[in-house]
Amino acid sequence: MYLIERINQIYQRYKNYEWIYILPLVVLSLKRKLEYFFFILHSEKGLPKSEDSQWYLNYAHSLLTDFKLGLHMNDLLYLGYNLILAILIGVFKEEYIVVFIQAVTTASCVILVYLITRRLFNRITAIVASYFYATSWHITVWSMYILSDSLFMNLVLLNVFLLLKTLENNNKGMGALFLISSLLMLVFRPTGVLTLAFIFIYIALQINRYPLIAFLKRHRYKFVCALLFVFAAVGFLVFTHKLNPLLTSLQYNAKLVLYNIYAKGWIYDNPSGHDYAYRPDYRIDIFGSLILSFLIHNWDHVLLLYGRRALAFIGWWVWKTDIRSLAGVIKLCKDVVPSLLFLFGTYAAIKNNIFRKTSIVWLVIVSIFLFCMVLFMDSMYRYKLPALPFICIVCGYGVERLIRIMLFFINKFGGKLLQWNRNKHSL
Repeated sequence: MYLIERINQIYQRYKNYEWIYILPLVVLSLKRKLEYFFFILHSEKGLPKSEDSQWYLNYAHSLLTDFKLGLHMNDLLYLGYNLILAILIGVFKEEYIVVFIQAVTTASCVILVYLITRRLFNRITAIVASYFYATSWHITVWSMYILSDSLFMNLVLLNVFLLLKTLENNNKGMGALFLISSLLMLVFRPTGVLTLAFIFIYIALQINRYPLIAFLKRHRYKFVCALLFVFAAVGFLVFTHKLNPLLTSLQYNAKLVLYNIYAKGWIYDNPSGHDYAYRPDYRIDIFGSLILSFLIHNWDHVLLLYGRRALAFIGWWVWKTDIRSLAGVIKLCKDVVPSLLFLFGTYAAIKNNIFRKTSIVWLVIVSIFLFCMVLFMDSMYRYKLPALPFICIVCGYGVERLIRIMLFFINKFGGKLLQWNRNKHSL
């Protein structure tokens, strides 16, 4: 009896210390990532690599030898990651050390998942969401590749955390760090541009427009000067043809996407048995634009393709449903659970009037969804990776609401049962 009371005293004393909940989650996350890291490191195949991995490595080594930055799309839009990778390669030399650092960083970001969720929702949701993040197979796998995806996911989490801290305390130091992380997102990978735009939509939803208008009026001359400087800089680059390599590479990549993915009806970046076959119209007769001409002439087929890609975003299992056998039905039930938890968490946030406050979670997911649907979707769901921590948060809220519903019914019917027993024995 004394032991139970002592444990309860300790719990009551320390229950509001967040590190008590965070520490086990960090240990679990590190355990999952590092176990897999050492397993594949000592396997016959070694650390996994993709074609993109080799491109990044070659570019990093070229930066270390002559530090020559190009003006093509891949040079500028991946500048942040290329520089970070070059620094890591230059300092640690070995690729496996870079992957180890990446795995530890990704595992440690469970702290950011917890803190973001704790600020937006509650502690139970934070624990459940962090557990989902720590045990996610996709997050573990992609942290083993030398690619921008895993570190970009960490950067988005950091950016959202800094934003919430800035809005919460109006801290100028946190605001400065948020702006720095935002600038890094713009040049870390192309997804960052779209994701940051949706994050700024959240800022617009949270900030009172009247103080904002007053602030803009008070500093209007500074903003006008800044805009004039930006326009002058862009105009100079355009008229001196400095942006030609970037614009040419953007058009070339757009053509590759349209003619190699859209025209072939690919759902993923490679052919699959679920693609949408049609005969595309290749005429270029609308303002001389290849992109506008293709999209307008093939708009109906493109919309159907978007529909299939939107469905594919849920997971590869949508193409492998089997309800003709008991094993297939059981597997389908397991596969559909995360989607149901996500939908229930979304419904609960709207019903409980916290959707606007927490909308940044959904806005980040939507930005990644649009990027995958319109541009790139890998069959291994690599491009979906930055959205996974935020999907874990929504699913965590769905679990928390279910727990509260179950506790409500347990208390309600448990009380009735207790009262019935008392009445029975009193007779």
